[in-house]
Amino acid sequence: MKTHFRFVLAAILVFAPLSGGAQVRGPGDFQITKITKNLIPTPQFSFGGEQHPPGGADRWLEVEVEFAAAPVFTSELALKYFILFNGQLLTGEVTHVNIPAGRERRSVVYVTPRTLVRFGGNRPITANSVQNVAVQVVEQGAVKDELSLARAQPQWYATVPQLAGLVLNKNETPFAPLYWGRYEQIKSR
Repeated sequence: MKTHFRFVLAAILVFAPLSGGAQVRGPGDFQITKITKNLIPTPQFSFGGEQHPPGGADRWLEVEVEFAAAPVFTSELALKYFILFNGQLLTGEVTHVNIPAGRERRSVVYVTPRTLVRFGGNRPITANSVQNVAVQVVEQGAVKDELSLARAQPQWYATVPQLAGLVLNKNETPFAPLYWGRYEQIKSR
Protein backbone atom coordinates (compact mmCIF):
# COMPACT_ATOMS: atom_id res chain seq x y z
CA MET A 1 0.00 0.00 0.00
CA LYS A 2 2.82 2.42 0.86
CA THR A 3 4.47 1.76 -2.50
CA HIS A 4 1.21 2.50 -4.34
CA PHE A 5 0.72 5.71 -2.33
CA ARG A 6 4.27 6.88 -3.08
CA PHE A 7 3.78 6.17 -6.78
CA VAL A 8 0.52 8.15 -6.88
CA LEU A 9 2.07 11.02 -4.90
CA ALA A 10 5.10 11.09 -7.22
CA ALA A 11 2.83 11.11 -10.28
CA ILE A 12 0.81 14.00 -8.88
CA LEU A 13 3.94 16.03 -8.16
CA VAL A 14 5.46 15.35 -11.57
CA PHE A 15 2.37 15.99 -13.66
CA ALA A 16 0.71 18.75 -11.60
CA PRO A 17 0.84 22.20 -13.21
CA LEU A 18 3.42 24.59 -11.87
CA SER A 19 2.07 27.17 -9.46
CA GLY A 20 2.89 30.86 -9.47
CA GLY A 21 2.03 31.80 -13.01
CA ALA A 22 1.41 28.68 -15.02
CA GLN A 23 -2.05 28.57 -16.45
CA VAL A 24 -4.11 25.42 -16.17
CA ARG A 25 -5.48 24.67 -19.60
CA GLY A 26 -7.84 21.88 -20.35
CA PRO A 27 -9.25 20.65 -23.61
CA GLY A 28 -11.91 22.87 -25.08
CA ASP A 29 -13.41 24.14 -28.28
CA PHE A 30 -10.80 26.92 -28.59
CA GLN A 31 -7.18 27.17 -27.54
CA ILE A 32 -4.73 30.04 -27.95
CA THR A 33 -1.46 28.54 -29.15
CA LYS A 34 0.77 31.57 -29.74
CA ILE A 35 1.01 35.32 -29.12
CA THR A 36 3.58 37.46 -30.93
CA LYS A 37 4.37 41.17 -30.79
CA ASN A 38 6.22 43.20 -33.38
CA LEU A 39 7.00 46.83 -34.12
CA ILE A 40 6.30 47.34 -37.82
CA PRO A 41 6.39 50.32 -40.19
CA THR A 42 3.31 51.94 -41.68
CA PRO A 43 2.51 50.33 -45.04
CA GLN A 44 3.17 52.54 -48.05
CA PHE A 45 0.82 52.67 -51.01
CA SER A 46 1.34 54.38 -54.36
CA PHE A 47 -1.45 56.22 -56.13
CA GLY A 48 -1.85 59.25 -58.37
CA GLY A 49 -1.39 62.67 -56.85
CA GLU A 50 0.85 64.03 -54.16
CA GLN A 51 2.57 61.39 -52.02
CA HIS A 52 2.91 61.73 -48.25
CA PRO A 53 5.38 59.10 -47.00
CA PRO A 54 5.17 58.21 -43.32
CA GLY A 55 7.88 59.37 -40.94
CA GLY A 56 10.81 56.99 -40.56
CA ALA A 57 10.23 56.51 -36.82
CA ASP A 58 6.53 55.74 -37.17
CA ARG A 59 6.20 52.15 -36.03
CA TRP A 60 3.00 50.35 -35.11
CA LEU A 61 2.71 47.71 -32.42
CA GLU A 62 1.27 44.57 -33.98
CA VAL A 63 -0.03 41.80 -31.69
CA GLU A 64 -0.90 38.58 -33.49
CA VAL A 65 -2.65 35.62 -31.90
CA GLU A 66 -2.76 32.11 -33.28
CA PHE A 67 -5.51 29.84 -32.00
CA ALA A 68 -7.14 26.50 -32.68
CA ALA A 69 -10.86 26.05 -33.21
CA ALA A 70 -12.46 22.61 -32.79
CA PRO A 71 -16.08 23.27 -33.92
CA VAL A 72 -16.71 22.67 -37.63
CA PHE A 73 -17.84 26.29 -37.89
CA THR A 74 -18.20 29.08 -35.33
CA SER A 75 -20.56 31.92 -36.23
CA GLU A 76 -19.02 34.53 -33.93
CA LEU A 77 -16.02 34.66 -31.62
CA ALA A 78 -14.49 37.61 -29.74
CA LEU A 79 -10.84 37.99 -28.82
CA LYS A 80 -10.10 40.42 -26.00
CA TYR A 81 -6.63 41.94 -25.84
CA PHE A 82 -4.89 43.34 -22.75
CA ILE A 83 -1.56 45.01 -23.60
CA LEU A 84 0.64 46.27 -20.76
CA PHE A 85 2.72 48.98 -22.42
CA ASN A 86 5.15 50.98 -20.29
CA GLY A 87 2.93 50.57 -17.22
CA GLN A 88 -0.33 51.42 -19.03
CA LEU A 89 -2.96 48.75 -19.81
CA LEU A 90 -4.35 49.21 -23.31
CA THR A 91 -7.41 47.11 -24.12
CA GLY A 92 -9.30 46.17 -27.23
CA GLU A 93 -11.60 43.55 -28.67
CA VAL A 94 -12.03 42.03 -32.11
CA THR A 95 -15.12 40.03 -33.08
CA HIS A 96 -14.53 37.46 -35.80
CA VAL A 97 -17.22 35.68 -37.81
CA ASN A 98 -17.43 32.50 -39.89
CA ILE A 99 -14.47 30.75 -38.24
CA PRO A 100 -13.80 27.26 -39.63
CA ALA A 101 -12.19 24.49 -37.59
CA GLY A 102 -8.42 24.37 -37.68
CA ARG A 103 -5.18 24.88 -35.80
CA GLU A 104 -3.83 27.97 -37.53
CA ARG A 105 -6.59 30.52 -37.06
CA ARG A 106 -5.27 34.05 -36.54
CA SER A 107 -6.36 37.39 -35.15
CA VAL A 108 -4.40 40.64 -35.05
CA VAL A 109 -4.63 44.08 -33.44
CA TYR A 110 -2.56 47.23 -33.73
CA VAL A 111 -1.56 50.21 -31.60
CA THR A 112 -0.82 53.43 -33.51
CA PRO A 113 2.60 55.09 -33.52
CA ARG A 114 1.19 58.17 -31.79
CA THR A 115 -0.32 56.09 -28.99
CA LEU A 116 3.07 54.43 -28.49
CA VAL A 117 4.77 57.83 -28.31
CA ARG A 118 2.08 59.14 -25.95
CA PHE A 119 2.65 56.36 -23.43
CA GLY A 120 6.34 55.80 -24.20
CA GLY A 121 7.56 58.07 -21.42
CA ASN A 122 10.01 59.98 -23.65
CA ARG A 123 12.01 56.79 -24.14
CA PRO A 124 12.74 55.01 -27.40
CA ILE A 125 9.94 52.56 -28.29
CA THR A 126 11.23 48.99 -28.35
CA ALA A 127 9.60 45.56 -28.23
CA ASN A 128 10.55 45.50 -24.52
CA SER A 129 8.27 48.50 -23.90
CA VAL A 130 5.48 45.91 -24.09
CA GLN A 131 5.69 44.29 -20.66
CA ASN A 132 2.98 41.67 -21.22
CA VAL A 133 0.02 40.76 -23.38
CA ALA A 134 -2.99 38.67 -22.39
CA VAL A 135 -5.66 37.46 -24.77
CA GLN A 136 -9.01 35.88 -24.03
CA VAL A 137 -11.18 33.92 -26.46
CA VAL A 138 -14.82 34.63 -25.66
CA GLU A 139 -17.83 32.84 -27.15
CA GLN A 140 -21.33 34.05 -26.25
CA GLY A 141 -20.00 35.86 -23.17
CA ALA A 142 -18.07 32.86 -21.80
CA VAL A 143 -14.25 32.85 -21.68
CA LYS A 144 -13.13 29.73 -23.55
CA ASP A 145 -9.37 30.23 -23.21
CA GLU A 146 -6.82 32.75 -22.02
CA LEU A 147 -3.08 33.06 -22.47
CA SER A 148 -0.40 35.59 -21.54
CA LEU A 149 2.74 36.28 -23.54
CA ALA A 150 4.90 36.39 -20.41
CA ARG A 151 4.41 34.11 -17.44
CA ALA A 152 2.00 35.73 -15.01
CA GLN A 153 -0.89 34.99 -12.69
CA PRO A 154 -4.18 34.35 -14.51
CA GLN A 155 -6.03 37.62 -15.10
CA TRP A 156 -3.03 39.68 -13.96
CA TYR A 157 -4.63 42.66 -15.74
CA ALA A 158 -7.84 42.65 -13.65
CA THR A 159 -6.54 45.13 -11.03
CA VAL A 160 -4.77 47.48 -13.46
CA PRO A 161 -6.69 50.57 -14.70
CA GLN A 162 -7.63 49.99 -18.34
CA LEU A 163 -7.46 52.39 -21.28
CA ALA A 164 -10.00 51.32 -23.91
CA GLY A 165 -10.22 52.46 -27.51
CA LEU A 166 -6.49 52.55 -28.24
CA VAL A 167 -6.12 48.99 -29.55
CA LEU A 168 -7.44 48.80 -33.10
CA ASN A 169 -8.60 45.87 -35.19
CA LYS A 170 -7.04 45.39 -38.62
CA ASN A 171 -9.97 47.04 -40.45
CA GLU A 172 -9.37 50.29 -38.50
CA THR A 173 -5.78 50.66 -39.73
CA PRO A 174 -3.84 51.11 -42.97
CA PHE A 175 -3.20 47.34 -42.79
CA ALA A 176 -6.88 46.65 -43.66
CA PRO A 177 -6.33 45.67 -47.32
CA LEU A 178 -3.32 43.46 -46.52
CA TYR A 179 -3.11 39.73 -45.70
CA TRP A 180 -6.80 38.89 -46.27
CA GLY A 181 -6.12 35.16 -46.26
CA ARG A 182 -4.06 35.18 -43.07
CA TYR A 183 -6.63 36.48 -40.57
CA GLU A 184 -10.18 35.54 -39.67
CA GLN A 185 -12.99 37.71 -40.98
CA ILE A 186 -13.84 40.69 -38.77
CA LYS A 187 -17.48 41.41 -38.00
CA SER A 188 -18.71 44.61 -39.64
CA ARG A 189 -20.05 47.27 -37.32
